[in-house]
Amino acid sequence: MSRTTLRRSINNRQIAGVCGGLAEYFDLDPTLVRVGYVLLSFLSVGFPGLLVYIVLALVMPEG
Repeated sequence: MSRTTLRRSINNRQIAGVCGGLAEYFDLDPTLVRVGYVLLSFLSVGFPGLLVYIVLALVMPEG
C-alpha cells in the first residue's frame, strides 16, 4: 500500500488548490469537497473557514 502525501492540487485548482488537494488525498470528487467547504464556512459564519483555507494554502506544499 503506497502512502500519499497531502499536497495542493495542480490539476484541480480553482484558487490555491487546497480543496482539490484534499479531494485527491481522500479520493473524493473535488466539487463535493468545495461544496462541503462552502457549506461549512457559511455554517461557521465564514471567517473561520476563510482563515483555515489561508493557513492550509500557506502550509500545504504544491504538488
